[in-house]
Order: sequence, then C-alpha cells, then structure tokens
Amino acid sequence: MIRNFANRTAQEIWETDRSKMLPKEIWIRAKALLTIMHATNNLNDLKMKGQPPDIRLHKLKANRKDEWSVTIKLPWCITFQFRHGEFFDVKVENYHKG
Repeated sequence: MIRNFANRTAQEIWETDRSKMLPKEIWIRAKALLTIMHATNNLNDLKMKGQPPDIRLHKLKANRKDEWSVTIKLPWCITFQFRHGEFFDVKVENYHKG
C-alpha cells in the first residue's frame, strides 16, 4: 500500500489520472505501476505484476541507499522507500539527470 507521495508529479498522476509534466505514455505507465504498488505489500509481487516490460526494480546507492526504484520508461522512474509492507515517499522522477 502507498502511504504517502513525496512529489507533486506522483500525487497528480494518482489523484487525477494525468500529468501536466509528463508525456501521456509515461504517466499512463506510471499510474499502472502506482496501482500495482498500492495493491501489494511485497516487492516480489511488484516485480512480477509490473512486467512486461521489465521494471528494473533495484535499490539505490549512496545518499539514497534507503530507497528503491522501478523504471517507468527510461529515464523516468518511480522511487520510494519500502518498510513493513508499505511504500513511503513515492516520487515520479528522472533522478539520472544529475
């Protein structure tokens, strides 16, 4: 279950089924992944239900070592913290841009 959103883009997609910031194909895929996240309490479930295409579920490093990422369509990802079967601080972002 998603407990909270940490950026406007993720919250906008969740609440309105659209985004002013992202192309339609990106926000549609993001909404599908957010829906799967909200309906699961298990990272393996997320990985299995999020495919195809491969969502590239992986743990981030360095100053973001407490976060995970799934790929919407590169370079766009959903990043989050996962604790006790819940998703926290969910963001839709391009964290690769430096």
